[in-house]
Amino acid sequence: MVENAFATAVFCIASAILAVLLRQYVREQSLFISLAACVIVTGALFAMLAPVFGDIRDIFLDSGLPDSYITLLFKATAICLITQITSDLCRDSGETAIASAAELWGRGAVTFISLPLVRNLITRISEIL
Repeated sequence: MVENAFATAVFCIASAILAVLLRQYVREQSLFISLAACVIVTGALFAMLAPVFGDIRDIFLDSGLPDSYITLLFKATAICLITQITSDLCRDSGETAIASAAELWGRGAVTFISLPLVRNLITRISEIL
């Protein structure tokens, strides 16, 4: 695991240096380097975490909770990751207003997809009371 972390750190630093160097000459290409690095690192993260996703699914299934809860958890995680990467890329290209809008959208999306869970929780609490 430490080797993977070191390799990822070296890749990210090299990508950042390349992006900064390109930014001086061709700003558009710099953004594509940053985007490609984000996609590669995120893909590597998902490949590394694939067994963990299976373990999380098994834990939820063993607990007796509906399968829709684990789906909701994975969707919310994906929205958070996509929103964070989008926001960071927008900030790197100097568009802080668009980055803030992306973050706002991400918060709204997570709130929207979690509404059925909140509704179910409130229903169960009211049944207990």
